Amino acid sequence: MDPDVVVPFLTVFAVVAGFEFADRTNFALIGLAAREPPFAVWLGAAAAFIVTTLLAVVVGAALLAVLGGQVVYLRLGGGVLLLAYAGYLALLPQSQRAPPAGRTATMTAFLLILLLELGDTTMILTMNFVFSIPDPLLVGVAAALGLLAVAATASVIGSRLGARVEPRQLERFVVVVLAIVGVLTIGYALDPGAFPTL
Repeated sequence: MDPDVVVPFLTVFAVVAGFEFADRTNFALIGLAAREPPFAVWLGAAAAFIVTTLLAVVVGAALLAVLGGQVVYLRLGGGVLLLAYAGYLALLPQSQRAPPAGRTATMTAFLLILLLELGDTTMILTMNFVFSIPDPLLVGVAAALGLLAVAATASVIGSRLGARVEPRQLERFVVVVLAIVGVLTIGYALDPGAFPTL
């Protein structure tokens, strides 16, 4: 195999999957798969990840050009979204968060992941890879496969945890993680120098 293809492919796959594994979206998927059928959750998440990856590859260059390289606004928006989602989970009772009648687990997962991924770290990373790797198709396929693998892992973990952990305890953990990551995301947007390893 050509190392000019394999090395960039594996790099994009590993970086995107690694960041997504520690991302709020992954925890949201785990929480959803603890309550809903895991395959349906994966299917919805997979569709949303493919859509967001396509958006990142196709409009990434245009978006960064319009913002003049000021990714700070995307990061600030992502941090605020994280905190808002954590507040939503913490303050709104589970009984009031049931999906509306007619919305399947697949559609719930699709909408949740689509909203969480827009402007997210992995989307920004995918856009940046488009600028540094001359093959956008390779970037898109590697990033999408990394995200699909993480979604599958989250669905399996969620289904296993759902049987062993009280949903409210799992949700408290997710809220704490989301709030911490939200604060860190906003901090990184305002002062990237304070996070030299990110």
